[in-house]
This record gives sequence, structure tokens and C-alpha cells, in this order.
Amino acid sequence: MVKTPTIPAEEIAKFHANNWHVDDFYLQYQNYSVLQNPFRKFPYYSAVNVDGKQFHKLKRDTIFEGSERWEKDARIPLETQWGKALYDAEKYDFDKGHMAKREDVQWGNNAEAARLAARSTFYYTNAIPQVSKLNRGVWKSIENYILHHETIKNSMKICLFSGPVFRENDPEFLKKVNDEKVQLPYLFWKVVYYVKDNELYRAGFLTSQQRQMQKKRIVKPVSRSEEGVRSTHFNAFKDAETYQVNVSFIEQLSRLSFQAAAEMFQSNDPEQIILSRVNVRSDAHESVKLEAIANSINLKL
Repeated sequence: MVKTPTIPAEEIAKFHANNWHVDDFYLQYQNYSVLQNPFRKFPYYSAVNVDGKQFHKLKRDTIFEGSERWEKDARIPLETQWGKALYDAEKYDFDKGHMAKREDVQWGNNAEAARLAARSTFYYTNAIPQVSKLNRGVWKSIENYILHHETIKNSMKICLFSGPVFRENDPEFLKKVNDEKVQLPYLFWKVVYYVKDNELYRAGFLTSQQRQMQKKRIVKPVSRSEEGVRSTHFNAFKDAETYQVNVSFIEQLSRLSFQAAAEMFQSNDPEQIILSRVNVRSDAHESVKLEAIANSINLKL
């Protein structure tokens, strides 16, 4: 059994200062769970168990009886979750980016169980704004590679964590929502655990939507001192389709702690190179092919 990531002590202290307990914001759904960040109103992460042998293929338009519906989760204070007001806001140009992929939870003893699990991913606690080029491009390609080309194809069971990197200097959305400013994360990660030869392995992936957020002008501009060197160096690095990173690097950025496991992928690249490399591009990189992702990431299950 893989343990869920732990948040740092300073985050736990913020919960206590508000007379909250972290466990009260750990929300279990069917085949997955999320830990909600009530201060940023987005999830710290989603945790998904995936059973490739019991996967059911379902079309998205069959998940609901009628039109697709997103909801807030009434188990936690509604004001600790962003919802319709954000996604309907003027100047809004994002997708509702699932952290737990709909298809990842789409398994069970029968198709109805899989359908109900898929339906449970349509909570705002499981979504973070993602530009379409990320959500429907690189992020989706990595998701599909993990699910379809490894887990289902090999009838595997895996544990998959996904989430954002919350930074104090995350850019602000152009408009306030309910008179509140909205800081939008631009880095997203995935960590997959799997067993090979009776040994637990893990692999990490990192993507960035910073360049696209700025290009679309849907966040407030930041000064050069705030933006920092990470976004000004190596942006012309042509071989930018490598999105695999060491899990320790994800821990460094997210300040989450993950269960130790073996890793096949190793890299000593400095932060500036990695963060430039994972930044979703436009022009020649607009159409990201699954084959290119599969060739560039070193996930050997």
C-alpha cells in the first residue's frame, strides 16, 4: 500500500490556526481521493488507484444522464473551494483541468460502477484551471500514456498522484472573483507508483503553463524580478519534449513528501533547465504527439 503525500509543517500550522484539521479536508470519492487546500481553494493533490484489468471504456457523454454537471463538495465549507464563479468569470480562458483523470477511476466490477466513479470526478475539488494547450496537449498525452499504453495494456494496478505546485508568487488572474484575487498555479506534476519484480518503483512528471498564461494575457504581468531567471533562460532549447523528472525535484518544488521507492530515471539537470524544458510551447510544439511523449519519457513498467 502506497502512502499519500504529506504536506509540510507550516501548512499544517495554518489549518490549526483556523481551527481546522487536515483530515477534514481529505475527501474520499470512488476509486480516488483529494486533499483540498482551503487557503488556495484548489486541491493539494489527487490520489488515484487504477486497476487496468477492470477498466471500462465509456464515452464522456454517457457519464451523466443529461448535461455534464460540476459541483462543490458540501462536506467541506463551500467558501474553501473555487467553483462556477471562477470558471464563468470574464476574461476566463481555461479548461477545468481534472487532477484525477476521469478515465483513471473508470474501473470496477461492472460498467455501472465505472460510470459512477467517473461521474464523481466532476467536483470542483478535483479541478484546477489549465490552459487548453496544456490540458488537451501534454498533460493529456502523459495521462494517456500512463493509463492506456502501460496500465491497461499490461493489466496493471498502479497508484497515481497528481497536483499543482503552489508558490507565493503564482500569477494572479486578471479579474477578482467574488471580490477575491485568484492566484493560479502554473506548474503541475504527476507521480506514479508501480511494482516490478516485487519491488516498488515510482516515476515523476512535470509540466508548466507559464508561457501560455502570459501569451494569452489572462494573468497579471509580473516584473522581471518576480519572474526570475527560470523563465528567461533556455526558452529556445529545441528538445523541449522531455517531461520526466526525479520525484525528489517535485518534492523540492511542491514541498510535499512522497513515499520512497526505486526510480529508473535519473537527472542532475539544474532547476532553470528543467523548468524551461517542461514549459508548454506554441508554434512548432502546438500539436504534441503521444509517440513523442512515449519516446521522451523513461517510464519502464
